[in-house]
Amino acid sequence: MTQQTKPLNRRLAVKRILRDRQQHVLVVTSLGNPTFDVAAAGDTPQNFYLWGAMGGAVALGLGLALAQPQKRVVVFVGDGEMMMGLGSLATVGVDKPSNLSIVVIDNEHYAETGMQLAHAGRGVDITAIARAAGFDNTSTIHTQRELEGFVDVVLKAQGPVLATIKVGTDPEPTSLPPRDGPWLRSRLREALLGSQAHASQ
Repeated sequence: MTQQTKPLNRRLAVKRILRDRQQHVLVVTSLGNPTFDVAAAGDTPQNFYLWGAMGGAVALGLGLALAQPQKRVVVFVGDGEMMMGLGSLATVGVDKPSNLSIVVIDNEHYAETGMQLAHAGRGVDITAIARAAGFDNTSTIHTQRELEGFVDVVLKAQGPVLATIKVGTDPEPTSLPPRDGPWLRSRLREALLGSQAHASQ
């Protein structure tokens, strides 16, 4: 595969994936840039921003996917977050939820703590790890053409799906979604359960 000279822009890549999102697609984000990029693409009650708990986004997405099999769950994580939560890939590979996709936004650096070189920038292949864990549908994406070809896979294909999108390190304006954890939880519950959400609290 020939890598293009200029890496993909992470915000535009996330926006492109979510452009074709339908109402039944739930989105979970890890802390930092994935949260900002998803929020910039449009805040909805079907988004759950994890904010903290680094390493927990895929595990939360797995729980949602198993509890809501009629929904599509897409988890956006950074490469640093994914390395901290590698064990969750093994659990996903064993459980094989057909409605779960994981999108790793990989700039090969720890953006939140000063742009130190991360594992992915030192030769660790997250896509290969997912494949070894039992994911049948994986891809590492370097170009816009490859991204265009994988959008429908992320949103519709038999899962579990993992796409590692190689992006640049150029900063983007911070786009802050709501930060109140209990409120975000209640908002998602209401989006899923309607009036039942209040009755069960």
